Amino acid sequence: MSQNIAVFFLGISAFPVANKIATSLDAELHGKTGRVTEADVFFNDAMEHLSKLFQDGVAIVGVCASAVLIRGVAKSINDKHSEPAVVAVAEDGSAVAPLLGGHHGANDLARKIAELLGINAAITTAGDLRFGIALDEPPDGFVLANPQNVKEFSVSMLAGESVMLSSNENHSCLDSSPRSKPVIPNSAGSNKMVSPNSAGSNKMVSPNSAGSNNMVAPDYMPGFFKWIRDSSLRFSENAKLRISLTTTAISGSSEHLVYHPKSIAVGVGCERGTDPEELILLVRNALQKNTIAAESVAAVVSIDLKSDEPAIHALSNNLCGETATECPARFFDASTLEAQSPKLENPSEIVFQEVGCHGVAEGSALAAAGKSGKLIVPKIKSERTTCAIAESPELIYPKNTGKAQGTLYIVGTGPGSPKWRLPEAEEMLKEATDWVGYGLYLDLISDLLERQHPEQKCILHQFELGQEETRVRHALNLAAQGKSVALISSGDPGIYAMATLVFELLESKVVEAEKRAEWQRIRIVSTPGISAMQAAGALAGAPIGHDFCSISLSDLLTPWDTIERRISAAAEGDFVIAFYNPVSKRRTTQLADAQKTLLKHRPPETPVILAKNLGREGEKVEILTLENLDPTEADMLTLVLIGSSQSRILKLPNGVEKVYTPRGYHKKQEAEETHSVSRNINKQTSLDH
Repeated sequence: MSQNIAVFFLGISAFPVANKIATSLDAELHGKTGRVTEADVFFNDAMEHLSKLFQDGVAIVGVCASAVLIRGVAKSINDKHSEPAVVAVAEDGSAVAPLLGGHHGANDLARKIAELLGINAAITTAGDLRFGIALDEPPDGFVLANPQNVKEFSVSMLAGESVMLSSNENHSCLDSSPRSKPVIPNSAGSNKMVSPNSAGSNKMVSPNSAGSNNMVAPDYMPGFFKWIRDSSLRFSENAKLRISLTTTAISGSSEHLVYHPKSIAVGVGCERGTDPEELILLVRNALQKNTIAAESVAAVVSIDLKSDEPAIHALSNNLCGETATECPARFFDASTLEAQSPKLENPSEIVFQEVGCHGVAEGSALAAAGKSGKLIVPKIKSERTTCAIAESPELIYPKNTGKAQGTLYIVGTGPGSPKWRLPEAEEMLKEATDWVGYGLYLDLISDLLERQHPEQKCILHQFELGQEETRVRHALNLAAQGKSVALISSGDPGIYAMATLVFELLESKVVEAEKRAEWQRIRIVSTPGISAMQAAGALAGAPIGHDFCSISLSDLLTPWDTIERRISAAAEGDFVIAFYNPVSKRRTTQLADAQKTLLKHRPPETPVILAKNLGREGEKVEILTLENLDPTEADMLTLVLIGSSQSRILKLPNGVEKVYTPRGYHKKQEAEETHSVSRNINKQTSLDH
């Protein structure tokens, strides 16, 4: 299921059309709580929900009145160049119209829906209607450098102006003299481009290659010019309007649209702990000095030993931020870089001795550019950084280039119910390519798996209970391969769960040094989760409203005498206590022993909460007293909450019981009232005198 499209509807009457569209687009169905019974996602406030979807960049197909969609997203509209698609569809399926993001997928989305419903889409974007092309939405792998000029450019085309195409693969400025030679699409259907002056040739003349007319076009050009050729644009060799395809950094205008192919790789190296600004400045200067468009940089690349280096990722983020395009960091192993040695211009024996290849910056750039790639900027360096730039005749796709820094998401999914699952946890699960966890935990989040797009389906790695270290090692190994991995715990991953074991293994001397080094280069991100203690407390009232602690009664990893000391200390300290892992098939006496210890320090009527299967089928929350606690009623899926001596059971008029632990607000109020009375008496006494 597409994670980027939400089909929004408000009532039962819209369900048939909304469901048909969602099924066809493999999108999420978002319905209003209380009005509909079937949906993937339910919402209460329609305006708030629409605004959140829009801000998150989710395309919205609203099967409702267009005014509802407009009001919902109005306050969130900032930049037309980054807004997601918003499409309105009549409840009866009689009309469909893109409202926003026409050139960001809305027009295409509207056409798909119209075809599904057997109607015509109400496309109002002039360029799309007249010429069948969205100039600010180029094919994958190409970037429009000046989208702000598209409107005026389109107006000129609509006024009858024709277009000249030009290209440059030698990094000399298209605006310099002599002027770039035009290139026109080959109407014969060839995947080669021809110059207007090279009749019958299947080669393309480089616009600025003086004296040469036999340079073969880069492999990415046919795809781009086919996109242009398939439109209804009018072409002319001496046209006023111009479209350029180039890796050169040039300024476009209202009469000149500039497109950049993603065919440049920036290879870098740096010392450990390098100031990111030093590397960013080196690369920026290299691009500027050689008039290379930052938009053409497809990836920042280096050796895998540097996959966790902050400076490299800062450079990647810097280039992404400026160009508003993807420019991720990718990494190669030493043997891959060493294979580039024959093409290096600055091989180094010192580098070879240190990392196993003769060049990091040049080798990485060449490896990313492929067999036919060439260095266009040999290695340059600053005090602590190096940089080299290579160009490929093909588009460079980062997903097929080296590997990413692996990411391990340590995810807490809450007690079990989707309603107790944090949005951050869901985002991590959606981004992960692999889920690793105990079988029951994977079952508890199967609803997310069912909503994923078939092409985004993650791989499940299921383990048995008790295989904690095995599953953590497996997750770390997957992440070390450059994958995005979710290591899944129920509740909060930092409370008796997997987070601690991850960091323990990263430091463990039992793990071989090379493996440990690989793991330590992984990006690790942990998200909290609602713990069983919090869930039980919320369902029962407010038992942990004052000081509390948690103790695991499992002696598999902690000696029982240590656990006993902690129980005694918590009892003497009068803490509210949450007992995790109270009993198991093998351990049947610990909870009873804990009860005896607590009765020495707590009144028999102390409230006790037994919470079973929280957030799952068979959920049960029972309130009783310490003296009436029957340890045989608990199991491994039970959380036991023991109140302090101050905890109370409140019986409401309807018979419902709640537990709370006062924090002393009444004492504060009494003190304030006493102080106020005293102040008034003193004031009156002063007046009397």
